[in-house]
Amino acid sequence: MPLDFTAIDFETANSSSASACSVGLVRVRDGRVVASDGWLIRPPAGHDRFFDINVSIHGITAADVANEPDWTAQLPRLLDFVGGDVLVAHNAGFDMAVLRRACEATDAALPAFRSVCSVQLARKTYNLDSYRLPLVAAAVGFLDFAHHDALADALACAHIAIDAAARAGAQDIVELAMLLGVRVPEHARLDASILSPA
Repeated sequence: MPLDFTAIDFETANSSSASACSVGLVRVRDGRVVASDGWLIRPPAGHDRFFDINVSIHGITAADVANEPDWTAQLPRLLDFVGGDVLVAHNAGFDMAVLRRACEATDAALPAFRSVCSVQLARKTYNLDSYRLPLVAAAVGFLDFAHHDALADALACAHIAIDAAARAGAQDIVELAMLLGVRVPEHARLDASILSPA
């Protein structure tokens, strides 16, 4: 099996996991980055207030997303990019929660998927003082990227997983996780008909 996966990163408008305001996606095939995409998202209604602390982190404001398509309109584009790939994210619990909660908030269906956390991969691969994304990325030679830009963060995450796989001699992302003793959670399908009232 080749080293194929999609790295993903979300930025949020506020403390709600459903408040996705941007996404970055990086496709890896046979251990090489072959495609990338990223865009702004108008967060779901009720989750669309921009907190100052979030804006200070990623620089995205309510005005920036006011004319962007909303989560429901953009979800098909995201799912089309991902296909059936395992998703890899740095602190995957956060990004997987954003994906699921934004779908729940909009009654959107979400297919089943699997994920791997690059923080966990990094902890088993490198001996660092901190496993924050910029420091792990620097350890693999991915320097000077725009941290908290979703696409830049997804690209850094992809390079971490590629490097970890090379060091472990892993042929695919699930094998890498197994070799390092990292879980590969299975996220159940989210059915819109279950979410919507009868």
